[in-house]
Amino acid sequence: MVEIYKGNPNLKSALTQSEYGEKELAEFIRCSKDPIYFIEEYVKIISLDEGLIPFKLYPFQKEIIGTFHNNRFTICKLPRQSGKSTTIIGYLIHFAIFNESTNVAILANKASTARDLLARFQLAYENLPSWMQMGVLNWNKGSLELENGSRIIAASTSASAIRGMTFNIIFLDEFAFIPSHIAEQFFASVYPTITSGKSSKVMIVSTPHGMNMYYRMWMDAVNEKSEFIPIEVHWSEVPGRDEKWKESTIANTSERQFQQEFECSFLGSIDTLISVLKLQEMPYWEPIEKNAGLDIFERPEKEHDYCVSVDVARGGSKDYSAFVVLDITTLPYKLVAKYRSNEIKPLIFPEIIHKVARNYNNAHLLVEINDIGGQVADALHYDMAYENIIMTQLRGRLGQVVGGGFGDSATDLGIRTTKSLKRIGCSNLKQLIEGDKLEIHDFDVIVELSNFIQKGQSFEAEEGASDDLVMCLVFFAWLTDQQYFKEMTDEDIRKRLFESQKENIEADMAPFGFIDDGILDLDAAFVDEDGDYWRPTDMPNVFDVETH
Repeated sequence: MVEIYKGNPNLKSALTQSEYGEKELAEFIRCSKDPIYFIEEYVKIISLDEGLIPFKLYPFQKEIIGTFHNNRFTICKLPRQSGKSTTIIGYLIHFAIFNESTNVAILANKASTARDLLARFQLAYENLPSWMQMGVLNWNKGSLELENGSRIIAASTSASAIRGMTFNIIFLDEFAFIPSHIAEQFFASVYPTITSGKSSKVMIVSTPHGMNMYYRMWMDAVNEKSEFIPIEVHWSEVPGRDEKWKESTIANTSERQFQQEFECSFLGSIDTLISVLKLQEMPYWEPIEKNAGLDIFERPEKEHDYCVSVDVARGGSKDYSAFVVLDITTLPYKLVAKYRSNEIKPLIFPEIIHKVARNYNNAHLLVEINDIGGQVADALHYDMAYENIIMTQLRGRLGQVVGGGFGDSATDLGIRTTKSLKRIGCSNLKQLIEGDKLEIHDFDVIVELSNFIQKGQSFEAEEGASDDLVMCLVFFAWLTDQQYFKEMTDEDIRKRLFESQKENIEADMAPFGFIDDGILDLDAAFVDEDGDYWRPTDMPNVFDVETH
């Protein structure tokens, strides 16, 4: 007699004895070795059209399960409504039954979504034969525990969700929809736990949603920069989806929505300053050095000119103080370092700027002085005596221009963000990046650019995103249009052109030298008694007059 768990006839209570015949025992052993066989024979799912049905796997679903089973780290890029979550649930049931004393975490972008996934797990588990089940110790909406020691919990993906616990499997559903800062905090908190075991698994499944941490992890997996195994499924691999279905779906939604949700394109936001195609082409590199918010991609080089563009903030969850360091020696300009922090205090920020700017050959310094930015510029100029601060003046109809601090107009130690400045800066930045005149290989900057969208007559970060690094680039792009900057860089270019052609120029300007043509007999020269110097010559005497 099978004892049921808390009145649920579909669940076997813990410590209930079960009898296995030869057939059941053989099936149990076979299922333990073959998760695909187990899922297709014993797992049932809810179909919208047919109700409760056996889970018959598509070929791509079998490939996904095989990859999960044989690898520790897997990342999947799958289209909408392809049965991705249900496939994972089927594998997790197999793992929980046939592995003792294991912990499994089902995490999603929302706690309600994670609990819904656990509910699917519980429904499929309830419909297993009683002899295939493990007895139940706990059975709740947010967690369950089986008598073989397996525990499954459901929670939202956050740094604190599973802190302090160890897991054999972490399943991350719709990871692309988790804000980047939360995703980063989560991995910083959980990764030590993951790597502490030799067999622990991480399974990431999602549909793309712009350029974020999921995009970065996917690209790292594709380029074999990480241990994650990438799995990609095309919408046409799902039975029943053909060109006619595609046309119907686009007609009912939009081309852009189809590209993102079914073609799995990493599209950024709508109406971005930089074209989506260009953003997708921009590769990102890992910095050669990272230190407390400062990422360095290239170290300072002698005789190179640099510009540091600064955006100052009061600090907050999405309000960063930031600066970028650009090599302006030659075109294309290059972003060689960047700093971003939402914890740095305005009193300390000038010290960091000063140190970096000095290291980069006393770089030209462009500081945004709206709000508390003026305090930072004053500290750099008066307290730290930094001389290479770019100054601006108001010149009537010309508006804000860069100058040397001379003339009758009042001079500012930096720039003030105005509608005109931002409009010019955004326009120039678009031309620089899309015209390959500015190289950017920083992931954070690319992400901000993908979220920098048009709002009204201007551009700004979409809701929930930040644009501090982009604004640093906007300030720099505005600067490149200033006559002061053009003269400064043109002078340097003339100097470098001279250096590169120095040998040819010197060869053209070298003296001809002296050649002995035998006309002058220097050995026969003498000085007479009066001290006059005489030498013979074969040249005719110009005073001789030929007579006839």
